[in-house]
Amino acid sequence: MKYTFKVYRFNPETDDAPRYQTYEVDCEEGWTVLDALNYIKWYLDGSVSYRRSCRHEICGSCAVMMNGKNGLLCNTQVKDLGSKTITIEPLKGFPVLKDLIVDMDLFIERLKAVNPFFESSEPPTDREYYQSPEDRAIIDDAVNCILCGSCTGSCPSFWYNPDYLGPAALFKAFRFVYDSRDTAAAERLELVDDHNGLWRCHTIFNCMECCPKNLNITEGIQYLKRLAFMRKI
Repeated sequence: MKYTFKVYRFNPETDDAPRYQTYEVDCEEGWTVLDALNYIKWYLDGSVSYRRSCRHEICGSCAVMMNGKNGLLCNTQVKDLGSKTITIEPLKGFPVLKDLIVDMDLFIERLKAVNPFFESSEPPTDREYYQSPEDRAIIDDAVNCILCGSCTGSCPSFWYNPDYLGPAALFKAFRFVYDSRDTAAAERLELVDDHNGLWRCHTIFNCMECCPKNLNITEGIQYLKRLAFMRKI
């Protein structure tokens, strides 16, 4: 079946302004948008630039905006977009390096700001750190985050205030604050408890609407807000 793909094109080194380039593709049954974009690059226009890697919803490299909604190229079926014309654009809120490739440095910096790694005051042992299934269940969603950036790129609070940590970083903070094995919860909570952290989230729910892993990001942030509030009482 034939589809029209309108692809955002922009090279800040040579172009004065972005433009959209149109390609007609006869898509086979079961094609993802990544399949279609690969066809465009391999057979129609080798200059189209985008990120891709695993093709299996694992690495998070191929996050873009398709028909106004963020998601992964690799797990979005062409037919599921419900239109014969598909517009592909880069994630909003990030500087465009070229076409669909955005600069993720700011995303990484916000992530680093919450100390997204396991910390323990106990000396290392020669065995694993035990965690009950019940404790693990609390952070299951957050552990499954692939850091694709779809949520942060969909957040109006981030678009208009790049100092905001963003949903991905806050969700990662939740993952460690509520990890029963971690002993730096208080310090990490202090890092996110300010106007550019937890309290910049206005529960718009865009992050949950677009998450390719269907994670409950907003709930995790609300847990952090509740914990931050309760410690001040």
